[in-house]
Amino acid sequence: MEIITLPVGALETNCYIVSLPHRKDCIVIDPGDEYEKIIAAANGKTIEAVLLTHGHYDHTGALSRFSCPVYMHPSDEIMLTDAAWSAMGAGSDFTPRSAEVHYVMEGASLSLAGMDIQVLHTPGHTPGCVCYLFDGALFTGDTLFNHGYGRTDLPGGNFRELVASLRRLYRMDESLPFYPGHGPHSTIGKERGH
Repeated sequence: MEIITLPVGALETNCYIVSLPHRKDCIVIDPGDEYEKIIAAANGKTIEAVLLTHGHYDHTGALSRFSCPVYMHPSDEIMLTDAAWSAMGAGSDFTPRSAEVHYVMEGASLSLAGMDIQVLHTPGHTPGCVCYLFDGALFTGDTLFNHGYGRTDLPGGNFRELVASLRRLYRMDESLPFYPGHGPHSTIGKERGH
């Protein structure tokens, strides 16, 4: 599996392009901004789908430019059109061009671009935060960072739920690498100690 990390936008949100080397398609995770940069990094591969870890504007800012299917938890759908919920100023609208939004729930299994993906609902930062577990990599959005975790003081945040989500992630294989919404990647074992 190939993982390209692109820090995009003013908050340097990690947008990921995930693909298999022998295939001509890929997945984009959290296209926060800079659509042209994302397309260039995809290097001619067809973007089969966009996966959203949650609905905040810094993870969805370029979403309206994509015409492929979008996957997200239904609890964060309001963030695509409501400025207060998206943690953005007035006038935000991140509705995907295709309007083909697929809702993912806890335990859902996806098969996209030749990869199998499991959905883990990890609320706390937002009600609809999810992590995506690929074979050998976990994408955590703003649930878990390298030496940190997502804030809970924005609309829909809940510290107790975040603690439960973190405890769940810490029970995973300590050697599992994870790729957060901001900052460098790490492993579950390294973060368990912090």
